[in-house]
Amino acid sequence: MIVTRFAPSPTGALHLGHAYAALYARERGERFLLRMEDIDTTRSRPEFETGICEDLAWLGLAWDGPVLRQSTRFDAYSSALGRLGDEGLLYPCFCTRSEIAAEIARAVEAPHGPEGPLYPGTCRALLLTERKTRIESGVPYALRLDAGAAAKRIPALAFHEGGEGPQRGEIAVDPLLFGDVVLARKDTPASYHLAVVVDDAFQGVTLVTRGEDLFAATHIQRVLQTLLDLPVPSYAHHKLILDANGRKFSKRDQSVTLRTLRETGETPDDIFALLRK
Repeated sequence: MIVTRFAPSPTGALHLGHAYAALYARERGERFLLRMEDIDTTRSRPEFETGICEDLAWLGLAWDGPVLRQSTRFDAYSSALGRLGDEGLLYPCFCTRSEIAAEIARAVEAPHGPEGPLYPGTCRALLLTERKTRIESGVPYALRLDAGAAAKRIPALAFHEGGEGPQRGEIAVDPLLFGDVVLARKDTPASYHLAVVVDDAFQGVTLVTRGEDLFAATHIQRVLQTLLDLPVPSYAHHKLILDANGRKFSKRDQSVTLRTLRETGETPDDIFALLRK
């Protein structure tokens, strides 16, 4: 059975881009799940979750089973972090964003990843005693994956891509693509990368569908799946629905929210016809 999911963040109203993502997943899944990625508890609101469910119902995109909320899964993320920590694959990073930017600026040649310059590894070499002293003194820190150490623990990896982009079939994984990526912060118990692999495994997702802007994220997520002994889904990254200026739709653009379109007389058939152009 092919199991897909739609996993919006309840931090605003759904727009046309979300509608395409939900439709794409629904059409490819024999079982279609709904997950609220509400790990950002400061921005997530119940009224946005209610609106998401109402919009999906209006479109006729029914989901199977109960809604899963990330805010109920913090123990699972903590357990995954604990396992990585026990295996010596995490380290605390005490650098502020400005300190990281300054370090990168001083570098003669800073390596880049999909999201910009990679973290230079400043805190990776800190002695255990120094880490302990800083933590006990209350210095804020993030937990980073030691990508180099992780790469040495895993075999050559790949993932199967069957989406709409030019890259299809078996894609080789670069475990160092994102460098020492952050997996948790003080105010965020798990990063997107960690939470998504833990939740997809928990829900039994067999096909991950999402926008092509997240294609590169599959590299680090395959690494985490392997380190945590999680099952490996297939992937299908779809095109992005863009506005007239070629930009991705934003939750701030109220003119293209599904609620606004519905209130101005658009029908689900109108929306689907627009998305399938």
